[in-house]
Amino acid sequence: MAEIDARLREDVHLLGELLGNTIREQHGEAFLDKIELIRQGSKAGRKGSAAGEQQLRDTLDALGDDELLPVARAFNQFLNLANIAEQYHRIRRRRPNEPASFESRVLGELLQRLKNDGHEPEKLARQLARLDIELVLTAHPTEVARRTLIQKYDAITAQLAALDHTDLTDEEGDLARLRLQRLIAEAWHTEEIRRNRPSPVDEAKWGFAVIEHSLWHAVPNFLRRTDQVLHATTGLHLPLEAAPVRFASWMGGDRDGNPNVTAKVSREVLLLARWMAADLYLRDIDHLAAELSMQHASDELRRVVGVHPEPYRAVLKQLRERLRATRAWAEAALDSEVAPGPAVLHENRDLLEPLELCYQSLHHSGMSVIAEGALLDTLRRAATFGLFLVRLDVRQDAARHAAALNEITEYLGLGSYTEWDEEARLTFLQRELDNRRPLLPNQFRPSAETAEVLATCRVVATAPAASLGSYVISMAGAPSDVLAVQLLLKESGLQRPIRVVPLFETLADLENAGPAIDRLLGLHGYRARLHGPQEVMIGYSDSAKDAGTLAAAWAQYRAQETLVEVCRQHEVELLLFHGRGGTVGRGGGPAHAAILSQPPGSVAGRFRTTEQGEMIRFKFGLPDLAEQNLNLYLAAVLEATLQPPPVPQPAWREAMERLAADGVAAYRAVVREHPQFVEYFRQATPEQELGRLPLGSRPAKRRAGGVESLRAIPWIFAWTQTRLMLPAWLGWEAALEHALQRDEQGLLEQMREQWPFFRTRIDMLEMVLAKADASIATLYDERLVETGLQPLGAQLRDLLSQATTIVLGLTGQSELLTHSPETREAITVRNTYLDPLHLLQAELLARSRLRESPADSPLEQALLVSVAGIAAGLRNTG
Repeated sequence: MAEIDARLREDVHLLGELLGNTIREQHGEAFLDKIELIRQGSKAGRKGSAAGEQQLRDTLDALGDDELLPVARAFNQFLNLANIAEQYHRIRRRRPNEPASFESRVLGELLQRLKNDGHEPEKLARQLARLDIELVLTAHPTEVARRTLIQKYDAITAQLAALDHTDLTDEEGDLARLRLQRLIAEAWHTEEIRRNRPSPVDEAKWGFAVIEHSLWHAVPNFLRRTDQVLHATTGLHLPLEAAPVRFASWMGGDRDGNPNVTAKVSREVLLLARWMAADLYLRDIDHLAAELSMQHASDELRRVVGVHPEPYRAVLKQLRERLRATRAWAEAALDSEVAPGPAVLHENRDLLEPLELCYQSLHHSGMSVIAEGALLDTLRRAATFGLFLVRLDVRQDAARHAAALNEITEYLGLGSYTEWDEEARLTFLQRELDNRRPLLPNQFRPSAETAEVLATCRVVATAPAASLGSYVISMAGAPSDVLAVQLLLKESGLQRPIRVVPLFETLADLENAGPAIDRLLGLHGYRARLHGPQEVMIGYSDSAKDAGTLAAAWAQYRAQETLVEVCRQHEVELLLFHGRGGTVGRGGGPAHAAILSQPPGSVAGRFRTTEQGEMIRFKFGLPDLAEQNLNLYLAAVLEATLQPPPVPQPAWREAMERLAADGVAAYRAVVREHPQFVEYFRQATPEQELGRLPLGSRPAKRRAGGVESLRAIPWIFAWTQTRLMLPAWLGWEAALEHALQRDEQGLLEQMREQWPFFRTRIDMLEMVLAKADASIATLYDERLVETGLQPLGAQLRDLLSQATTIVLGLTGQSELLTHSPETREAITVRNTYLDPLHLLQAELLARSRLRESPADSPLEQALLVSVAGIAAGLRNTG
């Protein structure tokens, strides 16, 4: 382990040295000396040196206006390079004496353990092949790095890999370092911040790029290794059609509070996905046609192609022509409504069958080693991605559907739908869903808002079923919210089932989720329209913003338990869709531990979750990283299915009820009830400035108003920038303190030892507290917050200190993360480069608020770069 860590430090040192060379070349030796002086002062200050801290402040205060931006850029770039080194460190080639990574061992060790526990090999293989895991890629509103820079960062990773060999000649090593120097110079001379906010189509293209450059390569490798591990343990193989992990997307489909996502945008994104899929398969087919030049073939293949000297190429040529026709049609359809020609591929079987025919023929003809190569990889891709690359989810707010129906009922003289109670709504909706005649007359002229809702429903109705995922209803609270969407889709011409998914987000909605689904499943005619599992989405971001992470986590757990029982009673399969963010404050955290901490029965071979923001790049941006994370998901879902965690003991449940009640009271006492809180939040954090940062395509707010109107992402992002990390821990300190006052220390320790749910929550709380920093938060207050509000900041930092003390007592440690020295070391290393950025950002915020500067001014650019640098340093920012 020590040798591996030494290699990481060597990489970080090398990248820092090469960045220094680049900075010296542009700005001179004196400027580089100033950067080093800032770094040394920061490092000394972190070790408790008052002189070092003063040196840091003095050097930053003496910076001229023309130096602000390059200093911010220098520390930002170093933090990005440290991330690259750390990411590469996770996937680097292991030397013979180095242990295999947990990610590469996890599935094999799990299968062996399950087999030893009495699970039959055949059942293990069948369950693994039948797993239904769907990762839903969502737009990247906190992904601050430009795509151009991300590509350069990927190239830097590739050069680290090229250097990571012990047998390089001096000339080869020098050449690799020169290439690395050149790439770092390219990154340094590239603007970090976009000038314009991305459109929803831009976001979708970013998602497609992740598939093209990473997941397209990772998926067949992941499935090949999964097959090898399965065969080594059970003697059985994965079926050809097995696709235990698939992908969906919200990019171009999530219109909740985002006026930029329209029916036209969703249609364009669906067509772009078809174009991209056809283009990627064409590259595969061209490669296969070059490889499969053999003449021996099975009788079945001969019957398809007739007499031909190269039968495999003949089959592939036919498929290639159909893929070209599909790509050409998708491109033409982007500009106008064009009917697809007869050669256009519509069904995934049309893609799979010719490939399977070649595969079986090669096996039949004694060429198995060839069949199991690139051809198998293409088959695996076709099973996973299909003709549509990713399934597009549509999301819209329940209030938009209600408003559309209100407009319709008022036009028809039936009254005001929005004023009806739930029973009246259900009576109307059920009657109209059963009625064969159309509800909407031809002469109905809707408002622009209702026209957009109906246009979206028409896009859903006309799109191929396999291109769509679920229709998600945000802020859902009642069965009528689901039936309203079903009726609007019916009126738009949809004649096939689609999963209409209520998203329960607030604390009250989560508590009502079980009764709402129970009523829904009991409605006359609903089950006939269901056709598959009942999908329910659990919201993590808004529930945490509403009630704090403690009360929200317990409400999510209890909602899932109730939903499992309700669906069991109705004899309906349940699919839970977890709306997690990248941060702990938004339900994020290590996926493997999170899945294993779900309520028993809630992960029954099915698991659907969002992958949010910059975490997509950190988890899936490189093929080897993607493989590791796909392994973790696969192993966790298999384990949670076959060996679910224990049912919590009554005493644990009672303790959680008390903790949650105390937690939500303490959280809301600050966030909702303290009269100075909103003003303090806006002065102490860069919340208002974040609205100027061209991050995602959607606005920072759902509507006008205070904290409650903010989206969960800027709410978390703002507190992360100041290192107070308030949303992720507020409420825990009071709840745990009250538990200790009730002499429940022993009970809490038992819960942490024996209950994965509680242990995971405490582990994530500990990680957040380790990243929080009261001294950094203090400097923002000193520079930005008016005197009358500063006592509130001091009070919040005192609560942070209490939370830290209590967690240390509960875990029996003298320092946070003692049990995870690698994570602690990573935070410590980054602090040396983060501290100057925090100081600089506080100063820039103060100057920016004193005078209005154009967006492209050095001051504004330096401010945005500081935001990007802190985000990079802390990683899970939003």
